[in-house]
Amino acid sequence: MTGPLRVLIVGHGRMGRLVEQLAPEYGVEVAGVMTRSTSGVPVPRDADVAIDFSVAAATPVNARALAARGMSLVIGTTGWQSEEVALKRDLEQFDVGVLSAPNFAIGVNLFLAIAERASELLTRRQFASWIHEAHHAAKKDAPSGTALALQRAVERAGAQPDVSSTRAGHIPGTHTVGFDSAAETITLTHTARDRTAFARGALEAAHWIHGRRGWFGMHDLLGLAGGTGEGGRRIGDKETYR
Repeated sequence: MTGPLRVLIVGHGRMGRLVEQLAPEYGVEVAGVMTRSTSGVPVPRDADVAIDFSVAAATPVNARALAARGMSLVIGTTGWQSEEVALKRDLEQFDVGVLSAPNFAIGVNLFLAIAERASELLTRRQFASWIHEAHHAAKKDAPSGTALALQRAVERAGAQPDVSSTRAGHIPGTHTVGFDSAAETITLTHTARDRTAFARGALEAAHWIHGRRGWFGMHDLLGLAGGTGEGGRRIGDKETYR
């Protein structure tokens, strides 16, 4: 790639503005910003990747339209995943990559891997599991997408965690997974001090997905078990959506 990576920001709330603010640190040029108020404005056709931090109802619609224009996608919006199977099917025809994750913070995604391994070790010893997450009062979906990802990670070890949520004040995001037995309790907690970790991870993901074809998650970017890793296939190598 010659020149900076050109990114279209979809949604200009707190996360969209953070992505825009931090973009120069990552060699990213903001090609444009797409919001409800700009829905009638032509979308830049020469953007390489679109980073979506919009709203759940808009994400599948925007993803189809932008993929048709040849843009790869980084999707951080949550609450639309019931349409994921249909969206994967519809995007197969386009030579684009999609990296979708409920949380782009590098630490959170490593935390997911740690929680899954802890569940493997502790569930076999009859520890019961639970998950609690807390976010700011304005966050609409509950449990959070990250809590649901934690739930899936813990359940892969055969556990059935209780999941609960708190919405209050300006909490940027705290996730705890616990394991309890008759005599002991183990808790693992990730706390986000601010939202920059999410924006930084999304910008890293934009670089990673550019030139790839297929549907990926943060485990792919980080090379964790269950992903294709840093050697993920690039366009022309017959990567399939999964």
